[in-house]
Amino acid sequence: MAHIEDRDILVTGGAGFVGSHVADALLPENDVTILDNLSSGKREYVPDGATVHEADIREPGVLDDLTESVDIVFHEAAIVSVEQSVDRPVDSHETNTTATLELLELARQRDFRVVLASSAAIYGHPDTVPIPEDESKEPTSPYGLDKLTIDHYARLYHDLYGVETVALRYFNIYGPRQTGGDYAGVISIFRKQARTGNPITIDGDGTQTRDFVHISDVVAANLLAATTEHVGNAYNVGTGTSTTINELAELVAELADSNSPTAHTDPRQGDIDESVADISRAQTELGYEPTISIREGLRSLSERTNAED
Repeated sequence: MAHIEDRDILVTGGAGFVGSHVADALLPENDVTILDNLSSGKREYVPDGATVHEADIREPGVLDDLTESVDIVFHEAAIVSVEQSVDRPVDSHETNTTATLELLELARQRDFRVVLASSAAIYGHPDTVPIPEDESKEPTSPYGLDKLTIDHYARLYHDLYGVETVALRYFNIYGPRQTGGDYAGVISIFRKQARTGNPITIDGDGTQTRDFVHISDVVAANLLAATTEHVGNAYNVGTGTSTTINELAELVAELADSNSPTAHTDPRQGDIDESVADISRAQTELGYEPTISIREGLRSLSERTNAED
């Protein structure tokens, strides 16, 4: 994992799932400030030693104040729910796109690096699997379009103004602190169902494929992006390994020692059939190498849950 020290760093969304893990990796060797409105993040996720500003990223002057002397911004703050973006596209755009553009403009003025969270959602229904970064991009939701827009803006701000940007296109992240609820990742939902003995509910026939990447590998990609010379680029962050939703359900039940049956429901409208990352560019240019298989990652989650019970 790349090492960063003696830097002033802002982590937007730093009380959330990804942001809090990034902050963990930066302390105590750096001066870390966290911006989070705690709408989905939790204060207890914030590591000791970080300075917390509880505010919405859209509030006037917030980003201006917090970037006055930063060296690097890890930009994780977003409305990440596809369903929420469909229900409230203007809110999604203001949070995900407009605030990011403001951040990039401040980086242009103040010369700090921005590592920003993009998403596999920008690809929509891919023609090529595994999906390379130059795959056609036809997002199927306002969230995906928001992420595609900031992904493009990051490249343009590098090409036009010399801003050091790196966009990381996250695939299906899982790990500790991924919360439950209506918009939780499928792994969190399956694990809760297996632990309680309820049926594991699968949308559609379960043959859909996904690329599940552990949070620790995502953190490693962020630190590499913060130190790479290959700025102005975007990189897939996944494992390059395909897992069907049926396989995932079986593995979750096995590791939970659960007898939960599987139950298939109607397919989700617009669901992607295949989504697996081609990570060769990240491997070559960033030195990124995922280290945790889906079985290892799920086992560690199960052991963690058992220890907490």
